Amino acid sequence: MSIRADLSQGFARLAINDCSDIIDCMASITIRQLPETTKRKLRIRAAEHGRSMEQEAREILQAELAKTTEPPKDIVKAIRDIFAPLGGVDLEIPARGPIRDPGIR
Repeated sequence: MSIRADLSQGFARLAINDCSDIIDCMASITIRQLPETTKRKLRIRAAEHGRSMEQEAREILQAELAKTTEPPKDIVKAIRDIFAPLGGVDLEIPARGPIRDPGIR
């Protein structure tokens, strides 16, 4: 991180030259509307591991996000696999006619 200090007026004034550096060093989140039961479970789990609630939340997030995820499934194939045992339906596709004039001038 590149920081420049200006002491010319008797006080320190800092200039941060790289925006991404400040984001990296100040990353934080606030979780609103957390159910009381979830907070209680987090407090208990943190105590069991000898950590603060904040550290326990960090550990949980890091562990979950470090897991590898399987590639996305082909949704069309998944739907076909579900409904294939039920049989198919042949739909008659109506003939297409000319496009009507929308009447916009």
